[in-house]
Amino acid sequence: MVTTVSSSTALVTGAGRGIGKAIAARLAADGHDLVLNDVSQNADLLETTAEEIRTSGRKVTTALADVSDAAQVKEMVAKTATDHGRLNVMVANAGIARVTSLLETDVEEWDQVMAVNLRGVFLCYTEAARQMIAQGGGGKIIGAASIVAYRPFALLSHYSASKWGVRGLTQGAAMEWAKHGITVNAYCPGIVGTAMWDLIDQKLAAEEGMQRGEALKKYSESIHLGRVSVPEDVAKLVSYLASPDSDYMTGQSIMIDGGIQFS
Repeated sequence: MVTTVSSSTALVTGAGRGIGKAIAARLAADGHDLVLNDVSQNADLLETTAEEIRTSGRKVTTALADVSDAAQVKEMVAKTATDHGRLNVMVANAGIARVTSLLETDVEEWDQVMAVNLRGVFLCYTEAARQMIAQGGGGKIIGAASIVAYRPFALLSHYSASKWGVRGLTQGAAMEWAKHGITVNAYCPGIVGTAMWDLIDQKLAAEEGMQRGEALKKYSESIHLGRVSVPEDVAKLVSYLASPDSDYMTGQSIMIDGGIQFS
């Protein structure tokens, strides 16, 4: 069931494909106008997403930016306020995965994962909060965590650490900004059929001496609902977190994994 909203603008990072694209489409269906973000390398994908959503009648603008760059995030949020009048929902979805054993992970790779997955969420959270407070308070801030924020996977230790960080950041932000009427929550997908999990499957298979597809199959055996997730599964949860129905929820990192991990 779609929960409709009125006079709301949502900013979604990493919206060119995968989970971000599905979130954008769902929020548009819910009645939000949108600012869609991705990095410049995904400009064509981002514009395709924007054009598809514009057919629904929602106002959609795009903002190319690297979420790990403080100046670019600040400019992106300012552009949202200028073009749409206000920011009601921030979805800090952008993220990257690297599959490497800890002993083979160099400092550059560690820093890259942390820069996008943790610093990027920190920058999006804080710039969104500043804008929402300047507007008079109220708003929804939503971040991308992961099942590995609760249960790390081998060869994904740095990725797991970054998502544990998002979980802690979400709780701290929720505590600090509740007085402004801002809720802060995160979503924790499990195994999702996206380009990111294609890469994870390829790397895990190589590390474990499997054929491509076998690693994904192995890890998927722990899904109690019996199927790999699709991006729309995650988008439905984000829809709830962005809606008035979740007004009494904050500081939560909610798993949407088909029953792999129970809290």
